[in-house]
Amino acid sequence: MRILITGAKGQLGYDMEKRLALLCMDHKGIDIDDCDLADQSQTLEVILGYQPDCVVHCAAYTAVDKAEDEPDICFAVNVEGTRNVARACEQLNAKMLYLSTDYVFPGDGDQPFEVGALKRPLNVYGKTKLQGERIVRELVSKYFIVRTSWVFGVNGHNFVKTMLRLGKEREQITVVNDQVGSPTYTEDLAALLCDMLQTGKYGIYHATNEGFCSWFQFAQESMRLAGLPCRVIPVTTEAYEARAKRPLNSRLSKRSLTEAGFSLLPTWQSALERHITALIAKTGVP
Repeated sequence: MRILITGAKGQLGYDMEKRLALLCMDHKGIDIDDCDLADQSQTLEVILGYQPDCVVHCAAYTAVDKAEDEPDICFAVNVEGTRNVARACEQLNAKMLYLSTDYVFPGDGDQPFEVGALKRPLNVYGKTKLQGERIVRELVSKYFIVRTSWVFGVNGHNFVKTMLRLGKEREQITVVNDQVGSPTYTEDLAALLCDMLQTGKYGIYHATNEGFCSWFQFAQESMRLAGLPCRVIPVTTEAYEARAKRPLNSRLSKRSLTEAGFSLLPTWQSALERHITALIAKTGVP
């Protein structure tokens, strides 16, 4: 199987390439320097030229707050870019794996969202990712749509790295305590996605590390594992005043994943411990 990965320089794309190399699977990673996915002709030329059996579409505009001020750019990447990738996949009769987000849901209640639950995104980013989902379902015959949340990995920027940086610079920080979800380690997610690609179990799935926590609890555990004395103080989402509205409930049900026979990911605590250990091994400091 020949696999093309978009957004290869991002957190998940990086670990996808690493995992595929470990599995000795034929693959190629591309990023913005290689192809502007919003450009239809360029996208078709690159993807059709490689002739993949599957495209893992990790590339996305993910700057949630900035998207509120740049909706056109976010739309071009997340909607038109996805449409161009989907068209190429269907021309090749290739599988397409589209990474989506918990942000397609309204974030109400306190129960995990099932894959078919009501979609009502609260911000521009979530709206464009939902539009991307609909495009994939309309244009591609063989698709996997995988919604995930709170992603962190060794490559690129993420919440954990930001917390550890602030934890070394400050005596205390404030973190929201009323948004609850599941952190997702890209190394664990990549392993699942590589297994998924080798099946014909098409459909929509939710995939995160097991267990739920607030951002405040996530930050606290990050400090503890890194051995940083920084005090984490809880605040409400309302007090934080972010540019884009966030869902308070980002819990995702894994029912479709287990029903299809896929293994659940390890707990987020286990993932975070392995991640921080990997960061220390790579840089010598947390």
